[in-house]
Amino acid sequence: MEDILRVLRNLDWSPLLISLKTGLVATVVCFFLGLFAARKVLKLSGRARAVVDGILTLPMVLPPTVAGFFLLLLFSLRRPLGSFLYQDLGIKVVQTWLGCVLAASVIAFPLMYRNARAAFEQVDVNLIYAGRTLGMSELEIFWRVIVPTAGPGVASGTILTFARALGEYGATSMLAGNIAGKTGTISQKIATAISQNGDYLTAGVWVVIVMLIAFFIVFLMNLVTGGRNRRRW
Repeated sequence: MEDILRVLRNLDWSPLLISLKTGLVATVVCFFLGLFAARKVLKLSGRARAVVDGILTLPMVLPPTVAGFFLLLLFSLRRPLGSFLYQDLGIKVVQTWLGCVLAASVIAFPLMYRNARAAFEQVDVNLIYAGRTLGMSELEIFWRVIVPTAGPGVASGTILTFARALGEYGATSMLAGNIAGKTGTISQKIATAISQNGDYLTAGVWVVIVMLIAFFIVFLMNLVTGGRNRRRW
């Protein structure tokens, strides 16, 4: 017990702050992009929908290191896009916190997209027709009719997206690296504590912290989605 208290007193909390900040920003990005993508894909025809859906879902089934590899190919300073962003716009992605956000967004995006699409597919089409008869624009129908009706599914996707972005490791390590106080997240801290220092106690403390956060996220998701899905026997 004394060892645990000692670790807590000397613990550098920057990985937690970086992870939370990365998770929140990535969730906001994925929220709007996921809703937009889900709305557009539902309007596509069969084959086109299958192709686009497969591309958007791909990061969810690929190993994170593969996604990180492709992100490096795009944003490395030796590549045209990365060189243009850095030299012309002053934007550096590799080895920066922006890289953390980008990697987490790419990996977590499919969760937001898939949940939003599934929720939108369950919306009663008669509500959309009613909105049109009332003179509402398509954008108004989307934000005032479709999104509120699909609220539990969208909320579930948002919470899962935050959880995935918070715990992202593979793509983040490849794109943003593990710079203490800058890009070092909780997942990277756990891996470093064990692989480099053999410090299982510090790693265990971080594991407990992550488990508490994960439990809270699952609990919150159950609160959001449980009310509508509750079944009485």
